[in-house]
Amino acid sequence: MKIALTMLSTKDLATLAQRIISNSQSGKYPVITNHPLVASLQTSYTEYDKVYTKQVFSGKGKDVAVADRERDLAYSNFKAFLYGYRQLPSAPNVQLAEDLYGIFKNFGLDIDRLSYSSQTAQMKKLIETLELPENQQKITALSINAAFAEMKTKQEDFEAIFAQQAEANADLRQMTSASAIRKDLEKVLKSYINLITAMKDVQGWELLYSDINELVKAAKNSSVAKGSQDNGTPIAKTVD
Repeated sequence: MKIALTMLSTKDLATLAQRIISNSQSGKYPVITNHPLVASLQTSYTEYDKVYTKQVFSGKGKDVAVADRERDLAYSNFKAFLYGYRQLPSAPNVQLAEDLYGIFKNFGLDIDRLSYSSQTAQMKKLIETLELPENQQKITALSINAAFAEMKTKQEDFEAIFAQQAEANADLRQMTSASAIRKDLEKVLKSYINLITAMKDVQGWELLYSDINELVKAAKNSSVAKGSQDNGTPIAKTVD
């Protein structure tokens, strides 16, 4: 009974291990009851099962990107209003719009094109400046308090989601390497299969060998049918 465990997909390896454990613990085979290798296999599988479908990163990248687009839009809308209003000489409080637009100029008119971190730093400074009493008065006089509040809220939302992503990624990096966990399961599973193969002609082991051999054949057939799609690649390669 031979099988190249490294050639099984992550899912097929999990399925084979789970089926062998279930079969071995069914009570049908007295020779393997309470065998320490079965317990070891169960432990390795449990660890593998925790992480084999997990992503290497948090998966929050899309949420961060959406939050960034929303703050970019709020920033652009506020800036566009001031840009247009200041070009209407006859409009009331036109100088106030010019003053506020000048603040945007000081921090950069294209900060929505910066990296996440750089944009966050500039946005925080911009908002802090716009929150000064004299600037709040100008915002109120132009009746654009809602636009300012929208920009501030979207900035805060982005910071919150970005922080969640950073925390989740840190937690995942602290987990035991997924590839190391797979190798451990492969090692224990191989030892178990080798044991059963070596004992196949000993009385009491024949039925166990026959049943496990069928499970191994099914795993190999599944691998062939799928063309060994992931070729035993380390677990989870999805990146944010």
